Amino acid sequence: MAYFNHDGILFYYRDEGAGLAFFFQHGLGADVSQPFSLFRPPAGIRLPAFDARAHGQTRPIGAPDKIHFDVFAEDLLALLDHLQIKRAVVGGISMGAGVALNFTLRFPHRVLGLVLSRPAWLDAPNAWNVKIFSLITRLIRDHGAKRGQELFKQTPDYQELLQQYPDVAASLALQFESPRVEETAFKLDRIIHDTPNQDREQWKSIRVPVLVMANRQDPIHPFEYGEILAKAIPGAQLRELTSKSVSVQRHGEDVQKYLGEFLNRCARV
Repeated sequence: MAYFNHDGILFYYRDEGAGLAFFFQHGLGADVSQPFSLFRPPAGIRLPAFDARAHGQTRPIGAPDKIHFDVFAEDLLALLDHLQIKRAVVGGISMGAGVALNFTLRFPHRVLGLVLSRPAWLDAPNAWNVKIFSLITRLIRDHGAKRGQELFKQTPDYQELLQQYPDVAASLALQFESPRVEETAFKLDRIIHDTPNQDREQWKSIRVPVLVMANRQDPIHPFEYGEILAKAIPGAQLRELTSKSVSVQRHGEDVQKYLGEFLNRCARV
């Protein structure tokens, strides 16, 4: 098990493979196992990733007011420095995509390429996500994780999701089962009200290769968010992933294929 010390916190990370470094960050409420389960680094690719503050095996939580995108990007910078990696491809899933976008805008000299997988933010919070994650936070705070999950599954929002987008419903229900969730549930509400940056005009400044991956049938990660980002970022590629509500296996195969192709392109630049 590997940790690095930064800002009084021991951050858990994994680092596999060798070659071009690709940091692939997890989503809200997940941990480092998420990117490693989605992408197997081929020969020539190094895959480091870490558990964000208040996630996974990273301890302690630290100051609650530091649960936001700016600090998460600074934590990523600290890991690059710890691993003595001068420049890397940075990317992430959902919240991780927001961290990668924030990082690229603020530390462009450290970035070789950018991957935004299933983005859930533009230059403002997603109102639907604010509604649903704030509800989850309140239920955990007021009723505890077990009873909160029971109450959540009784809500019209959950029942509608279960019928239309079963994988999305399952993913939200699993938020109640995250380790230490009663201690860290506040992170859901804080991050969902935050945004990676507040002016989409800044996206035009990005000058590295960019891959945007988006899927349909997923209200947390609207397909149109991927379209908007890919259109606004110069030269960005948009690739459509199979929705996990259609096929988890095909979704994973798409991620592996598109990431492999993009990273090979970055390695040649």
